Amino acid sequence: MDQAPDQDDNNGNAPFSASGRLVAQDRAGDNAPPLSVSEISGALKRAVEERFGHVRVRGEISGFKRAGSGHVYMSLKDDSAVIDAVMWKGSAGRLAFAPQDGVEVIATGRLTTYPGRSKYQIVIDSLELAGEGALMALFEKLKARLAGEGLFAPDRKQRLPFLPRTIGVVTSPTGAVIRDILHRLADRCPTHVLVWPVRVQGDGAAAEIAAAVRGFDAIEPGGAIARPDLVIVARGGGSIEDLWAFNEEVVVRAIADCRIPTISAVGHETDTSLADYAADARAPTPTAAAEMAVPVRAEWLGTVRELGLRAQRGLVRQLERAGERLRALARVIPSLDRLVAPQRQRLDDQGERLARALGQRLLLARQVYARSGDRLAPVLLDRLLRRDRDRLASGARVLASLNPRAILSRGYAMVTDAAGKVVASAARARAAGALTLQFDDGSVAAHTGEGDPPRAAPARAPRAAKPAPKGQVDLFD
Repeated sequence: MDQAPDQDDNNGNAPFSASGRLVAQDRAGDNAPPLSVSEISGALKRAVEERFGHVRVRGEISGFKRAGSGHVYMSLKDDSAVIDAVMWKGSAGRLAFAPQDGVEVIATGRLTTYPGRSKYQIVIDSLELAGEGALMALFEKLKARLAGEGLFAPDRKQRLPFLPRTIGVVTSPTGAVIRDILHRLADRCPTHVLVWPVRVQGDGAAAEIAAAVRGFDAIEPGGAIARPDLVIVARGGGSIEDLWAFNEEVVVRAIADCRIPTISAVGHETDTSLADYAADARAPTPTAAAEMAVPVRAEWLGTVRELGLRAQRGLVRQLERAGERLRALARVIPSLDRLVAPQRQRLDDQGERLARALGQRLLLARQVYARSGDRLAPVLLDRLLRRDRDRLASGARVLASLNPRAILSRGYAMVTDAAGKVVASAARARAAGALTLQFDDGSVAAHTGEGDPPRAAPARAPRAAKPAPKGQVDLFD
């Protein structure tokens, strides 16, 4: 039994459908047909996009990520709410800064829904920092992260060259900056300058600046284009937003990685950029960068001249001091006459002594000669001659008695063996076998009957005696 609609049952339960049917049916007067999920999602999408077709939302970035497709996904939040956000690749490529979590931004775009998850989100067309405070917060966060990587460490800094031959300048080709740099370089010390023109603010400026720094660093030494000895990255003054390109990570890393010493000259003296921290030296202005890059040529020429004069004066003083020392030494050194005087005196003395010695030696020789002359008197000489003749005759007699030929002439013979040695015993004669018997008028071969018979030696005619010289006694007579 059906119950009236919106009535309680007997048990006091809540009202229930008047139909109480299991299958839904259209009711009279009901002009709202049921909608599908897709239909209601589409209706919500159209309603949201029509109502919020252009919105600006302020919030803090959370969960930032860049997909491989180039699209950017994030959330924007405040103290009590969160909204998803997406930025398509085309819009993300035009960002003037690198978004990071925790940075407060103002997103401009439109609200839409994502039926696949029954969520709404904002499609961002442009993204801006929410004031200079947010910009400084982003600056400090990026500075802390890059400093943590060691990009600003003092030990990475290179020493600037004293007198670079070629200077590379990264700046805008128009404007006062490049004119000021060239003018100051020409005044101080004319130097070859290479200018790499770039945009210094706006979309794409950071990428151009980084590419210019890396381009200078890629030039090989000795090529057609001179490799700079020094690179200056410069820009005139402006707001922090105008100078933001020099705070971009891509620029900071390019400067830090550059093998050529770099000077950062961005803005005025009170302006500070991350490029200043990454560079090897920071100049308060572009003009000051030119002053840091080269010395004043006129001053150094004057310094060289002054050093030359000082060296000349020092040399003159050294020569004067050396002359003084030489003169002082000359005063204590004796003269040549004083040095050779003792030798001269000794020579004269030796000369006199030599003359006296020669005279004495001549006198002594004369005395010896006189004494010898006395000994050579005729009587003495005749006595000495007879004495010597007697001694000579006695010696001749002795020699004649010892002459073997004299013995042979008396019938004796001298026996020798085959080697010509004298045989003085019978035993040696028997042992020798072959013998030679030497007589006064010749030799005869003999054999003892033992050993080989000797060969007969030819008879030798007796040697004729030489006639004794006139006045000389024959010792063998």
